[in-house]
Amino acid sequence: MGNSPPVGKTLSDSNLEELSRLSGFTQDQVREWHSGFLKDCPSGKLNKKKFIEVYKQFYPSGKAEKFCEYVFRTFDTDSSGNIDFGEFLIAISITAQQDPKKKLEWAFSMYDIDRNGFIEKKEMKKIMDAIYDLLGEEKKGSNNPESKVEQIFSKMDKNSDKKLSKEEFVNGCLADDHLRKLLAPSAT
Repeated sequence: MGNSPPVGKTLSDSNLEELSRLSGFTQDQVREWHSGFLKDCPSGKLNKKKFIEVYKQFYPSGKAEKFCEYVFRTFDTDSSGNIDFGEFLIAISITAQQDPKKKLEWAFSMYDIDRNGFIEKKEMKKIMDAIYDLLGEEKKGSNNPESKVEQIFSKMDKNSDKKLSKEEFVNGCLADDHLRKLLAPSAT
């Protein structure tokens, strides 16, 4: 995902061509997205505060901040602290496309907080906590993040190394509708 060209307020012909190729959107669609992005972000950059503000509107009854941190980090592929138009467009194209495998690979990159190529239980627990907060879920009894993480790992960790590779995560989600809906709702 980190292959998008940096794009500011102007969209050069080479940027347009490259973003169209990377995203699968037509050049006209890229122009439309760019125009809308600049209306919302006149500086050509989306900072974390604004991102959280916008994202919270979709989850008015939950606490979106923690989850937004993970989503923002995944979109901010160059770790600049801002999402530029190229990063935004590529992220939108991945979340909007029909291929569940690509969506699950993107979800994996969000769950792999330390970006070491694996999801450890502590990372999954942080994300589960954030998902529970986002959805306003109770964290009591058997319906708590720790139990959910144990269930997930018992189903997905095929080689029992206490971490999930991208392949284990993607294949585990593809093989289990419940896990896919929980871990990557947009990949159904």
